[in-house]
Amino acid sequence: MSDYRRLYIPGGSYFFTVVTHERQRLFGSEQRVKELRQAFRYVKTRRPFTIVAAVVLPDHLHCVWQLPDDDCDFSTRWQMIKTAFSRRIPSPVRKGGAKTVWQPRFWEHAIRDEEDFRRHLDYIHYNPVKHGLVAAPVAWPYSSFRKFVGMHWYDVEWGATEPKTLADLECE
Repeated sequence: MSDYRRLYIPGGSYFFTVVTHERQRLFGSEQRVKELRQAFRYVKTRRPFTIVAAVVLPDHLHCVWQLPDDDCDFSTRWQMIKTAFSRRIPSPVRKGGAKTVWQPRFWEHAIRDEEDFRRHLDYIHYNPVKHGLVAAPVAWPYSSFRKFVGMHWYDVEWGATEPKTLADLECE
């Protein structure tokens, strides 16, 4: 068993990877992505946080969150999101009563500085290309990429080739 400890920083910014159970392609339809968004909105009304960037792929998602200044509890938020989404869809139930929708855990990384933030932002937006789903990030509908194009962080053509910033970054 690992001795992994999560780093909880009040007001922190975090990158997350969350994966479906056995890599089920749960988010292959627009309806399922809508249901996931509803789960996020529901939790945000009860435990506020800001989604800075996100991408939803068929079997996993990545996002960067900014937590409130006096709060560091991202784990409860993820538990609530997973539960709210799981209640919306039919799925087999395990022996302990949990649905087989999500992998039990998630991966998080505390964003350290502006360069680290930018690399993880690039990772999020390039991910649909990396997985062979589209030829360029602008073509993927379930991503914050267009928002960042509108803010002039990216050119619309960005990501047609793998960015050099991602050469040694692996977050799957």
